[in-house]
Parts: sequence; structure tokens; C-alpha cells
Amino acid sequence: MKNTQGASGDFNLDNDITQFFVPKFVLKYKITSIAAVLKKIRGGFFLVLGYLLSPLSWWNDLFFNMPVAYAFGYLCSLFDAKLLVPCSIVGYWISNVLGIVLMQAGVMDVFQNQPTERNFKKELLTGLASSTVYTLIICGLFYFKILDVPNLFP
Repeated sequence: MKNTQGASGDFNLDNDITQFFVPKFVLKYKITSIAAVLKKIRGGFFLVLGYLLSPLSWWNDLFFNMPVAYAFGYLCSLFDAKLLVPCSIVGYWISNVLGIVLMQAGVMDVFQNQPTERNFKKELLTGLASSTVYTLIICGLFYFKILDVPNLFP
């Protein structure tokens, strides 16, 4: 007991371990727990995936949304051949909504430092509204022959 009474109380195990085993970028953003780092990584993944599916990038329709929409329409057309075009439009709309909602979730995880309650209903309604407007614009461009619909089955 006498040996430990004179010991200094300056030794803090948490700070010493953090200095040696936690990467510098984690300390820069004041992220100290593994759960917070994993939340940031998950948020970044959702943000990138949401951006790829969202209507915010001009090139994503050709590579992501149209194949997803066509696959959804094709699966629906297995039940009835008349469902290919309507279900492709619905699949396109769903992929845009999913992209916007994933981006919102990713941004909240990556850029928000303090935990607050998220309003999932509000986020979903915002995503639905913006994607519906975008999809209606695209359908209008096809309807008024401003954009040409490719002939998928010659």
C-alpha cells in the first residue's frame, strides 16, 4: 500500500491508448469510439449509394436507375405482359426515392456530430415528394417526345 500512495494520478489509460491506437483523422473530428467510426463509415456508404440511385447525377440513369427500373418492370411483366412499361416507371420512381432517402440517412450519419432524434416520416415524405416531381418531369419529357424512348424489343 505504501508503494502506491506516492504514485502520480496523471496517468490516464484512455488518453494514452487513444494517442497510440486511434488514427489521426479520428482524433481530428473528435470521434473517440469505434461505434462512432462505424456509424460514419455506414453513413458514407449510404451517401455514395444514395447518390448513385438519386436523380442528382446526370449519368446515373443509364447505369443504375434504368437497369433497376427495367428489371422491376420485367419481373412484373412475367405476371402480365402489359405491366412492363407501367412497372418500369414505378421501378424508376422507387429507385429515385430510395436514392434520396439513402442520401439523407448518409448525410445525417456522416455530418451530424451530436445525436438527435430523426424524423423518418418527414425524411421519407421529402424523398417521395422530390422523386415524384422528378419522375413526372421525366415522364412528361417522354410523353411530349422531347426525349426519345429507345426500342428495347425491335
